[in-house]
Amino acid sequence: MGKLKVAVIVGSLRRESYSRKLAKELIARAPDSLQFEMIELGALPIYNQDLDDDGHPPAAWVSFREAMGKAEAVLFVTPEYNRSVPGLVKNAIDVGSRPYGKSIWDKKPAAVVSQSPGAIGGFGANHHLRQSLVFLNMPVLQQPEAYIGNIAKFLGDGSAALDAK
Repeated sequence: MGKLKVAVIVGSLRRESYSRKLAKELIARAPDSLQFEMIELGALPIYNQDLDDDGHPPAAWVSFREAMGKAEAVLFVTPEYNRSVPGLVKNAIDVGSRPYGKSIWDKKPAAVVSQSPGAIGGFGANHHLRQSLVFLNMPVLQQPEAYIGNIAKFLGDGSAALDAK
């Protein structure tokens, strides 16, 4: 049996992003039965239906849709912005769910890990994201839930990731 192909979507563009650091730590600790690919969102233009309707979607959309189409599952690792997900995560969801009837998300299992420098660990972002994923017919891992608060203690300057062993 081959490895399960998991796309990893990181909800931050910041160079020293806690979400990116956390995603890398999760990948390093994952079982060998999983194969991960980080899907970059920084060059993904904002969704505009006219570009799909005209038959000329941006190349970045096409590449994103193809990469996500190859994935068998998705891991979202996101910070919380204003009690929701960052705009680039929402945009990726929109680009992948269109054109209507051709969603790359349909029936693709997902897991959500949220983090925040604050105490509640991105709870708002986690639940907003789950709401969209359920609407898109993605079975979302319900347990365990992962809200990692005070992330700087674990992945900030001068700290080391906790030893998982």
